Amino acid sequence: MQPLVIGFDLDMTLIDTVHGFIATLDALGAELGVEFPSQEMSSKLGPPLDQMLEPYLPADEIPAAAELFRSLYPTHAVPAVPALPGVVEALAAVRAQHGRILLVTGKYEPNAQLHVDRLGLDVDSVHGWVWGAAKGEVLREHGASIYVGDHIHDVEGAKAAGAFSVSVLTGGCTREELVEAGTDVVLTDLREFPGWLEGHLLEVRLAALDAALRELPSLLVAFSGGADSGFLLAAAVRALGPDKVAAATAYSPSLPLSERQPALDFAADLGVRVLTPATDELSRPGYAANDGDRCAFCKSELLDVLGPLAEEHGFAAVATGTNADDARAGFRPGIVAAAERGAITPLLDAGFTKVQIREASRRWGLATWDKPAAACLSSRVAFGVPIDAGRLARIERAEAGARAALTEAGVEVHNLRVRDLGETARLEVDAAAVALVGPSVLDAIRQAGFADAEVDPLGFRSGSMNELLPDPERFR
Repeated sequence: MQPLVIGFDLDMTLIDTVHGFIATLDALGAELGVEFPSQEMSSKLGPPLDQMLEPYLPADEIPAAAELFRSLYPTHAVPAVPALPGVVEALAAVRAQHGRILLVTGKYEPNAQLHVDRLGLDVDSVHGWVWGAAKGEVLREHGASIYVGDHIHDVEGAKAAGAFSVSVLTGGCTREELVEAGTDVVLTDLREFPGWLEGHLLEVRLAALDAALRELPSLLVAFSGGADSGFLLAAAVRALGPDKVAAATAYSPSLPLSERQPALDFAADLGVRVLTPATDELSRPGYAANDGDRCAFCKSELLDVLGPLAEEHGFAAVATGTNADDARAGFRPGIVAAAERGAITPLLDAGFTKVQIREASRRWGLATWDKPAAACLSSRVAFGVPIDAGRLARIERAEAGARAALTEAGVEVHNLRVRDLGETARLEVDAAAVALVGPSVLDAIRQAGFADAEVDPLGFRSGSMNELLPDPERFR
């Protein structure tokens, strides 16, 4: 997966330096005995200071004047300069996409860093004293695919790097000037950036996914019936056609019976055949022991079954629905095991997040777009508690009973898990519903075979069993 790196300009893109620039320029004029038209000069900030001083000072005096300006700047400008509207949200939007943030500016780098530190701007690195096409060199060196600025020369820098140019109208350049310079998109200000970024990346990743899938002669998709693998299956059908794609839904005690028919119906709607091989992960001692690396044994079993199945039916590759969020979750030993057995991960490779998968699925009208996460039944069992078919069946009964009791009580929940802690069950539901869980719900869980039941006050969260691991690093 290509890492996401986005560059931002500083002056009039992230920060409003007009008043600080004017104050510093007036202080410089007082020192030099020169009356600069500071209001006029502040109307189009961005170019290097030396260029801005050229009309007002002899050429041989400019270097010393510029140096004096930079020494005055921390006192006269930095304390008074605010961030522009939408800056915090824009930077957070990049972080939400697991991206890195570069600050690439024509400003003297130490002074740029002072602004970053004072305002607490969330950037990874600051690169100063670069202007126009020279910005492109920095952006290219760091692999930036997008550069955000307010000036026509910021557009020049983006184009020099082969990056997508995003312009904001918070500086002195007009929309017409920026468009004429070749920018790819113009935003009023950074408040529009998060929505634009989400839509842009979704389109880019959809195109990348389609292109990658079209390179495959055929594909067998490991299809659990969930949102991720469902979206991948639909994308493969769009790229290759239903005759070159099949879904493989492995049947075992760890797959809830309630998931089987919806998976068959979903595949039927796409016009693809479904293969339903049996897997026997419970026969693997490492899986049944249920240490922190359980998922590695599960994926090993799955791919050891699907690999020969794909070969038997003439499919060129086996793909899983692993996405970018999965890879960054920090504790997913199954991903490594699948990769070791040759499984491909088109969603991860294209950079898809869970949110983007759901949004694309919604656009395509897929029934899985808002389906709750449905991990295997074994994920409900606390690590160290041995797994067998009876324990998994008990969990499935308990979840069905709890959901029925909640429905009867008029409580709607989207996510529900019964965590098996041994003989005690811990119920997780959406945080908003925790206080609404009554005694009848816990009684239904006990009737499924648990000695006792309790409600998790923190509510539902994926991977909560990982919190109980004493040393998760051991299993990475």
